[in-house]
Amino acid sequence: MSITKDEVRNLFSHLETGDADSFFNHVSPDVDWTVMGTHPLAGRYTSLEIFRQKTFNRLAPCLTAPIRLSLKTVFIDGNTAIVELIATSQALQGWDFDNKYCWIIEFEEKTIIRVRAYLDSNMVDRLIAEGEAASEYYYRG
Repeated sequence: MSITKDEVRNLFSHLETGDADSFFNHVSPDVDWTVMGTHPLAGRYTSLEIFRQKTFNRLAPCLTAPIRLSLKTVFIDGNTAIVELIATSQALQGWDFDNKYCWIIEFEEKTIIRVRAYLDSNMVDRLIAEGEAASEYYYRG
């Protein structure tokens, strides 16, 4: 049975409200998640735990509040969904983190098993560089 647009919208509603755990409950522990680009979060992750640790958990200390991901567009083809998202938060340095994402997601029995995520590499690079530099200064200070 194919995934539906309504099921995808419902799943992503958790990220829009900041309930990332409920979203990630629908992701395989052995997910194959590739973050495209040339920034500190780019790479291929073959477990949910490592993906969250190396991406979401690395971003969090650089932001004033958790990222909210708003779903804008959904395309479905069988068990594959292509979604456009807008991430909103604010960098510790005061500028708006309003990154745009496109994820190509493969499902198996309503569980996410593979993702290729595209985003604004420059914005993520700036956020990490400034945020981690500020944290180092704060902890050394």
